[in-house]
Amino acid sequence: MEQINKAMTRKKERPVKVVQFGEGNFLRAFVDYMIDITNESGLFDGDIVLIKPIEFGSLDRFHAQDCQYTVSLRGIDDGEAKVTNRIVTSVKDAVGATEEYEKYNDLAKIDTLRFVVSNTTEAGIVYDADDKFELCPPTSFPGKLTKFLHTRWEHFNGAMDKGLVMLPVELIDDNGAHLKECVLKQCKNWSLESEFVEWVKEACVFTQTLVDRIVTGYPRDMDTQLWDEWGYRDELCVTAEPFALWVIESDKDISKEFPLPDAGLPVIFTKDHHPYKQRKVRILNGAHTSFVLSGFLYGNDIVLECMNDDLIRKFITSTVHDEIIPTLTLAKEECEEFASAVFSRFDNPYVKHALLSISLNSISKWRARCMPSFLGYIEKKNEVPAHLAFSLASICAFYTGTEIRDKALIGHRDGVEYNILDDAKVLEFFAANSPKGTKEYAHAVLANVDFWGQDLSAIAGVEDAVVNYLKEIRTNGMKAAMEKYFA
Repeated sequence: MEQINKAMTRKKERPVKVVQFGEGNFLRAFVDYMIDITNESGLFDGDIVLIKPIEFGSLDRFHAQDCQYTVSLRGIDDGEAKVTNRIVTSVKDAVGATEEYEKYNDLAKIDTLRFVVSNTTEAGIVYDADDKFELCPPTSFPGKLTKFLHTRWEHFNGAMDKGLVMLPVELIDDNGAHLKECVLKQCKNWSLESEFVEWVKEACVFTQTLVDRIVTGYPRDMDTQLWDEWGYRDELCVTAEPFALWVIESDKDISKEFPLPDAGLPVIFTKDHHPYKQRKVRILNGAHTSFVLSGFLYGNDIVLECMNDDLIRKFITSTVHDEIIPTLTLAKEECEEFASAVFSRFDNPYVKHALLSISLNSISKWRARCMPSFLGYIEKKNEVPAHLAFSLASICAFYTGTEIRDKALIGHRDGVEYNILDDAKVLEFFAANSPKGTKEYAHAVLANVDFWGQDLSAIAGVEDAVVNYLKEIRTNGMKAAMEKYFA
């Protein structure tokens, strides 16, 4: 079977407008996919060059198929399970920053270049005081970017119209501001020219972004089946859900240069991305965190099983619509539309999202994702939100165990062991406190300031609610408790 290549896809060669630090599944199924659609719409006319920023790994698969690959979106669309395939031709080349340094460095000199995309993981945007300008390339990503920008500044004699737009999609707060801070620190550390520093500040744009799409990656369990369907071999194909959202905050308007929304894509340009992040964290992530522990103790193993149970589905939707959305700053209609999309994502039959995987570090997750809604509801309504209080009781029930083995607290569901994974101090706390009586145990959890940043037991009505829920769960089991309070 022939391997996919440029001749097969009839790729149109376009000027290079984007370099991308990172060649992983997410960027290819999200950013490169969107640029491909915008190219096809006749609105962008730009190619991408992928940069492998670390020494580890090989680009052989990319070169073997001329950087052409298939994105297969699988999920719920208009209430039906659908699969949509697209051959992405927006990637022109892939270059190793270390192995092909001169070729990589010359990318900075391309006249048409305008955008720098990056996904170097959460640990990638880190200032390294020991990094060296003379290295080819510098070790850290901010170091690489600083030297890359310096090469461009020198090549074009500081021309202000040759600055670049940075589009980092790393999952850290205020990613663009943090990246800019790291670059400026490197400039100072390396004693680079003041004129260059001003060029970085004035000619370049560091956007802050929020991205959202579940990318399930290479379909190892069915790749040969897909190749037979497609009629070609593709060792770079990647699967993902249909839902996508890209929020881009920028001090300068780049919407005309990067017209993805005009191609019908879910991209939002804004002066403040924080309300959208609040919506995502509180609705999507908050919903997950609020039901996964009760859903697991109920007897389910994956998110889809929870969604297929009428009682748990009702619990989830009521949590979101009645207790989370009323506390958000975006318009109610926008939040409800996003919530509807979230429920469709949870219904995706192609994604087997394990509840135990989501349960990792549930204490810190509940504090970040659920507690703002919990406290906001109490402040606004002057009463305890029932569903979110029940999720606190579910934390107490889930984190019940006395034995720590291989860095996991051992819990039991219907006599079968399961691993509770969290920080060592968290697990030690629960091992010591979960055997206590219901009221004493619940009080210890709620009053733990290290967990929540405050004493939740001091809030009127909270401890009573959690104790009542936990007592029912301990006495009659999770299913009976949910039936009693939420059926």
